[in-house]
Amino acid sequence: MANHGFIRRCIRETIEGLREGLTHFSGPSRAAVIYAITPEDPIYICDPQNLLAGHEPKFKELYIDSQEWRKKNFIQYDKKKFSNLVHEKNLGLAGLISYGGRSSAIGFQMWFTDHHPDMCTIGPTERWLEHAVYRFSHDMANEEELYTGISGSFLKEYATHAIRDYIVDAMNVLIGWDTRLRVYPLLEAVLKISRTPEEGEWPRGKLIFVEKNSLSKMNFILELPEAEQPVLDNVKHIRKLLQSVENSDLKLVATENTIIGITRENHPHLSILADFKGRYGFLALNDELVCSFSDGHFKSTTHKAKLVQVEEALMDSDLGAEDATALFKIVAGIVHSAASQRHGCSIVIDLNESPVFIMGHSLLHPLDLKNQENCDLARSLSKVDGALHIGADVKLHRFACLLQGRNVPGENRARGARFNSALRFTAEHKNVIVIVVSSDTPVSIMMGGEVLETKWKRDTSVMCNIPVPLETWVSTGK
Repeated sequence: MANHGFIRRCIRETIEGLREGLTHFSGPSRAAVIYAITPEDPIYICDPQNLLAGHEPKFKELYIDSQEWRKKNFIQYDKKKFSNLVHEKNLGLAGLISYGGRSSAIGFQMWFTDHHPDMCTIGPTERWLEHAVYRFSHDMANEEELYTGISGSFLKEYATHAIRDYIVDAMNVLIGWDTRLRVYPLLEAVLKISRTPEEGEWPRGKLIFVEKNSLSKMNFILELPEAEQPVLDNVKHIRKLLQSVENSDLKLVATENTIIGITRENHPHLSILADFKGRYGFLALNDELVCSFSDGHFKSTTHKAKLVQVEEALMDSDLGAEDATALFKIVAGIVHSAASQRHGCSIVIDLNESPVFIMGHSLLHPLDLKNQENCDLARSLSKVDGALHIGADVKLHRFACLLQGRNVPGENRARGARFNSALRFTAEHKNVIVIVVSSDTPVSIMMGGEVLETKWKRDTSVMCNIPVPLETWVSTGK
């Protein structure tokens, strides 16, 4: 079996490449792994940035109290083999995306990263983790003498491949293995078009890619003769044609090679849609969002207001991971609704065991915001002057609240009454976060009389990349 120094090196370089790649794709991201080299080995964990903190009870239940994981999908250990992978699907833990597998070279491995709430879908990230499973298995099979150290580099630059892998898997589910639509050329075309301005304007409009055998089933408003169909490699020409479908329900139709014409239809049984919205855009398979794109790169973001500071504050609070994730998603939904409808609002997130008193409309029975109808009602109530008051119990306790307090040093008269009142209120109340959404300025997050700035957990230069037994980690929390 490989020595521990070699294993540590493989894991360190794989985690770093994975973390850096996912950070470019989704924003600040962490990565961790749980593994056992042979089916009989102790199970280890490497979690350099405390990604898995708070999930100790679940890991104890899955991997220490029970040994069923060793017997499930058992594969005989043989370090010369790595391609006979049996996949282990996402564990579905709050705030995490996970994916694992087994092979002859590694008896068990499960990789983890952050589940950012503003993702279009987690599918590409799962494919990314799946490739980490493959790379680690491959490295262990190769032995130290043949180790090239390129797994981290592969994972760092895996974004386009992850998008392609996710789309191909989804197409195989939709129509089987007989599709002839090649994905890489169209992904390349989308990125090239997205960074090509025309008369100083960035591209807007919709372009759909379909299989050639679907064309006969489509109704075209305009169809080009085969000899005059522009090829996708002629990016400047395609960019000009895209102007014909701007600000309308029309769409350019393309195969993987050429532009065919213009239609008003949504799609045949299978299509890939690129929706250009200026400096950014979205990629969708049929009606399901896959990812966005901007600055010549694919991203996981939905391009809605980011609330990283709120996410960090909730994860650092005494709330459990599940409640923190639920509360964040609810608050983010209210913020995004207010931003999209261009109305200001304020939200008080009260993390005290007994909510503080705020002057406003109190509710006889607080609304459980885990109920979607109640959540929709809270979004409507956010339009009323004053703040929403949401407790740590994920319930709405009051609305139209007046936030008061004495002067604080960080006030900014240019930001208006809503901003400064919220700042004063947080200065006088502990364990309270206030989010202010203005109709014409960025979202502001305040706590303790200060506007919170984005932070990240720890500098990578001081991270501990040494795996430890999972049993030790569960009992000590490190």
